[in-house]
Amino acid sequence: MTMNRRQAAAAVAASALAAAVPSMAQTAAFPSKPMKILVPFTAGSGADSSSRFYGEQLSKMLNQTVTVENKPGGSGVIAVQAVRQLPADGHTILMGSNSPAVVNAITIKNLPYDPFKDLRPLYGLAISPVAFAVKADSPHKTIQDVVAAAKKENRPLQLGNYSAGYQLVAAWLGTASGLPVTHIPYKCGAQMLTDVIGGALEVGVIDFTGTIELMKGGKLRVLAITSPQRDPGFPAIPTMRESGFADFETSVWSAFFMRAETPDDVVEKLAGAIQKIMTSDAGKAYHGSLPSQPMMMGPKALGEFQLREYQRFKRVADTAGIHP
Repeated sequence: MTMNRRQAAAAVAASALAAAVPSMAQTAAFPSKPMKILVPFTAGSGADSSSRFYGEQLSKMLNQTVTVENKPGGSGVIAVQAVRQLPADGHTILMGSNSPAVVNAITIKNLPYDPFKDLRPLYGLAISPVAFAVKADSPHKTIQDVVAAAKKENRPLQLGNYSAGYQLVAAWLGTASGLPVTHIPYKCGAQMLTDVIGGALEVGVIDFTGTIELMKGGKLRVLAITSPQRDPGFPAIPTMRESGFADFETSVWSAFFMRAETPDDVVEKLAGAIQKIMTSDAGKAYHGSLPSQPMMMGPKALGEFQLREYQRFKRVADTAGIHP
């Protein structure tokens, strides 16, 4: 009887070892072929340049070719679907952002994928707040001035946006202030800011990084940003929380994702490689050249952040009556 128990224990141990060996072998062999990063934006965009930087660094670190493919369109749907059609072996990475990873699930009817079931968080790269911008000589000095003017004139807030995510932020200001919102959509941020500077648009909702050069040039004023703390480079700009809107916090961010079925060991290896790149001299120099801040979130933290962003915007959409 004692001998049988020993034999059984040995069999269990051998089985466990056998199960572990393929996993370790897979990690050691990965990557076994050229890799690619799929970007849901056009060449020359911030996400594109970031993907090319990390692709080059990963290629050196993993001793394997890493190419970048641009697949714009459908608010990221095209790129996500392309990732889902390729093997879940870690050789394909998605450059994700607010739209494909969070906003699409709230604003697109019959979305052909589930960002939480079909995508797996890999690593958070860069993050910046959303800004409420007006022309430099606007009579509005604070976001409360904008709200007060609309209430005094008994009219909706007139807010420009150029994506569903920014529309949700604009709607959030409406529900937080108790005012209706007239959403003025644009095809791109540059076109919207041209109208803000020219006085054709009262307030634009935009990524804070897109306002910096125009602020420095004296053409634009940012009334408030949506980060939890003030930006260290522009300490005079208050946050929305400081402006009287409790819990008004959100960000524009970029992060790497993979197919949900990608093995744990491959994800861990890639996440470790990206962390090393971000903390390397080259990584620090690269992020130091950007107006955004390093995100530095591993798979677990990024997944939790993604869920919080979804829950936050879902509440905004429900309160504002925004449906897919």
